[in-house]
This record gives sequence, C-alpha cells and structure tokens, in this order.
Amino acid sequence: MASAVQLEILDLRHFSASSLRPVLEEESRVWSERLHWDYRSSADLLLQYLDSRILPGYVALENGRIAGYAFCVYEERKAIIGDVFILPHVSQGVEEELLRHLIDLLQHSPGIERIECQLLLHTHGLHEEVFRQSGFKLFRRLFMELELKDFCEFSSGPMPDGLALYPWRESDYHPSSYLIADAYEGHLDSFINDQYRTVSGSLRFLHNIVRFPGCGLFDPLSSRTIVRSRDGSLSGLLLCSRVREDVGHITQVCVAKHLRGLGLGLRLIEACAANLRDRNFAGLTLTVTEENANAVELYRKIGFVEKHSFDAMVWDSRHP
Repeated sequence: MASAVQLEILDLRHFSASSLRPVLEEESRVWSERLHWDYRSSADLLLQYLDSRILPGYVALENGRIAGYAFCVYEERKAIIGDVFILPHVSQGVEEELLRHLIDLLQHSPGIERIECQLLLHTHGLHEEVFRQSGFKLFRRLFMELELKDFCEFSSGPMPDGLALYPWRESDYHPSSYLIADAYEGHLDSFINDQYRTVSGSLRFLHNIVRFPGCGLFDPLSSRTIVRSRDGSLSGLLLCSRVREDVGHITQVCVAKHLRGLGLGLRLIEACAANLRDRNFAGLTLTVTEENANAVELYRKIGFVEKHSFDAMVWDSRHP
C-alpha cells in the first residue's frame, strides 16, 4: 500500500536561495517552453531576495522535499501575489494550498486593503475556485503572439496633421506617466492594476518596466511615442521589452482619449513590429483583457494570434 503524502507549508524566509534554485530553474524552463520568455533574469532577481531572507511567501514540502513556492510583495496598502509554482511531479492541490496560505496571510495583514494577482503561466480558470472563495473578482486575459517573419505593415498613409511618430527618448519618461493616468481613467484595466489610476502610480509602473528587469529588458529601439508638434506633448505611447533574445513583448500601449479612432494604436504597434522584424526578431507578444473587445479586434487585425489565456484576480476590501 502506498504511503500517505505528508505536506508542510512553511515560511519562505526560512529557505536559502540555493535550496530553491532547482525549482526556479524548472520554472525558467516552463516559461521558455510555454511563452517563449527567458525567465532567468527574473529568477536571478528572486534568488537575490531569497538570499536576503526578506521575501514574504511560503514553501511547500512534500515528504520533506521542496515541491513548490509562492511569494508576494507589499506596496503601501496593496499586496501583489507575484507567483506560485510547483514541480511537475507534484499534485495540483499543493499549488492551491500555497495560494490559500498566501491569500490568508495578505487578507489578515494590517493595513492591506487590496490584493492583485496575474498568474501568467497558469491557464484561465485553473485556480478560479480558490480565488472566488476568498472574495476575488476574476478577469480573463489573453496572451497573444505575432510571428514577425510574416509581418507586413498596413497602408496607413501619412500621420494626421500635427502629430509625429518618434522612437522612445529618456525625456519621455515623466510625461508618459501623465498620459497613462489620463488614458486609463475609467478603464477596466485600471481596476485590474490600480497603478494606472494616478500619475504617481504610473511612475511606479514605468520604473518597473523601463528601469527594472521585472518584465524583460526594456528595449528603447522598438518603443515608440506619438508627439503633438504644436507643444511637444505626448499623445500616444508604446513600450516594448525584450523577453528573449529574439522575442519582444509590448508592456504598454495607449493613446490620448481625444485622439482615439484615428488609427494611432495601429501605427504604434506597426512601427514596433517593423523595427523588431528588421532586427531579426522572431516574435512579438502582448497581453490584453478579453473584455477590451476593441483592442482584441485591433491585435487580431494586425496578425496577433491567441496562444494562451490566464486570469487577473483582484480583491479590494473597500469595494467588495
């Protein structure tokens, strides 16, 4: 008769980076296989935090051996569930137990009013029950990919009068925060990620994308802005990061509200894709909330294909 499995959930801060390295190496392999992302820089960053013993989270031990982990980060009155991952031979119930422990920790942490989570590796609906039982709202998001070898620009014609398309410049950093906050006012994605709601939050988002290797390595050569010639103000923005040597990922694309409907989003994406194609990149990826039907339609028109879907989860004690 098979022996019973003994499961323990322990504080992540009790474990060294070396003890969790095999789990992160396996996770890096899965990121590369499923999403064509090189996760090694993110894994190295996590290992640094683990060495410092400051990263909140849990480790699952199955019969005394490490089976997986989950971690979170705190941001003022908000917490973000960064990831949960188990080794291939481990049962799915272990992953859900890690999530239950982490959610319970965060919902009972003093001062925490909001929890956000996007588990990009995990298929839509996989952990729906765990999150719904804890009062989260769920939103299906799509992971889409464009093969650049077959990409051809549309015949867009000249830019509208008074607007010009430019590569990213360092001077665009602060103006971009105002554009993002304005463009996402009242938008569903500002409910999923509350950084979009304010200029200060948008600056934190930009810091994570442009100056921090949290979502690949920022690629200024393929990132684009649309500028109003009259006063130099930003009217559109596309940020792209390199997530593998030959794969780019659009981390942000937005257009000023009063200029929507002019095809500016299309121009931004085409300029980014053409730049990457000419630099011999193989693919370009992005994520989009399924309910954002206009954006999904645009991406499909360009040639993006849905490869995977996952969930964004939000818990807010102020808006149950």
